[in-house]
Amino acid sequence: MASLQASSFLVSSSSSSSKQIHAAILVPKLPSIRVPKVPTKKSHLELNTRDGYINTVPTEKNVDNRTTLIQESSSVPMATVQLYAILEAVADRVEMHKNIGEQRENWNALLLNSINMITLTAATMAGVTATGGAGVGLDLASTVLFSAATGMLVLMNKIQPSQLVEEQRNATRLFKQLQSHIETLLAVGSPSKEDTKDAMKKVLALDKAYPLPLLGVMLEKFPESLEPAVWWPKNQTKITNHEKNGNVESNNGWTEELEMEMREVVEVIKRKDSEDYDRLGNQALKINKVLAKSGPLLTGIAALGSLMGSSHGHWGAIVAAVAGALASAVNTFEHGGQVGMVFEMYRNNAGFFKLVQESIESTLDESDVEKRENGELFEMKVALQLGRSLSQLRDLAKKSSYSRIEGSPIDECASKLF
Repeated sequence: MASLQASSFLVSSSSSSSKQIHAAILVPKLPSIRVPKVPTKKSHLELNTRDGYINTVPTEKNVDNRTTLIQESSSVPMATVQLYAILEAVADRVEMHKNIGEQRENWNALLLNSINMITLTAATMAGVTATGGAGVGLDLASTVLFSAATGMLVLMNKIQPSQLVEEQRNATRLFKQLQSHIETLLAVGSPSKEDTKDAMKKVLALDKAYPLPLLGVMLEKFPESLEPAVWWPKNQTKITNHEKNGNVESNNGWTEELEMEMREVVEVIKRKDSEDYDRLGNQALKINKVLAKSGPLLTGIAALGSLMGSSHGHWGAIVAAVAGALASAVNTFEHGGQVGMVFEMYRNNAGFFKLVQESIESTLDESDVEKRENGELFEMKVALQLGRSLSQLRDLAKKSSYSRIEGSPIDECASKLF
């Protein structure tokens, strides 16, 4: 009896326990929650809003749509839209001049090595013929090689690849400078129509100064004398008061001392820097002319000597070998030494001094000081262009004044950069 009671107690206890476990396993069903979708796309105007103003530079990777996107905002002035369009064109020109410069640098290296290899091979054949070896075969082969070298040298000396490379380097640098100027205008000020016209003129002036094609518009490689490069428009827009920043002073930062200082700087540039670079540029031009004529002349003589061959007691072959060796040396000095590039460098430096001189003179010619650029800012710009501090620029003006009074030449150039 007692065992039966114990058994029934265990069964009831077991069923109670299983009920408790079953209740613990049950999890109440949670209500379904809707998560709203986060928008992944916003208009370019919303994304580019900063400081309460619409930043019209789009964030899309496709740069070709930039001007179109800017035009969608009616609050953007037309001058700003036009400047952005000019900025795109300038950035494209930077890439074009950079790529073409690299291509023409390859031309210089490949043509130089190829012509020297052809010339030296032909000279070696002529030398073998001169020693009494071989015969008509080597004479004809060396004649063909010398003739090919003559034609290639005439073409190479005509286009002057090293000078073409220097032109593209300068064009790339000046277009980058213009690009920075336009970006600064867009960043700090409200551009005007005059700024747009000025930027357009500068782009066209650079296109004319550094043309890309070789046929028809290529710069003259052997002019009569050095002419400074001109890459700026003749009538540049003058800076007026509404384009200046900062407080307007009574004399706009100009004093009689500053005007005298600028005039003395111009005198130093004329008497020293421009004169030196004109002289050096003309010397480089003369050397390049002599070398450009000597190379094809020597290979032509070598071709004639090789054609005569052994029919004149090997003297023709000897002349061919010597002339070929000399032609290779002349070609290496001209194009390996990049004499054309040196001339172009002097031409651009002379143009730089002409630009500084014209900018100072045109500023001083303006009688109304309020229409000039701020005097202190202008002085700082001139000092930076010449690689001098303000105190050094003023000392230079004093030296120039004393030397003119005493009648002695000044022994110092205006520029410390080159």
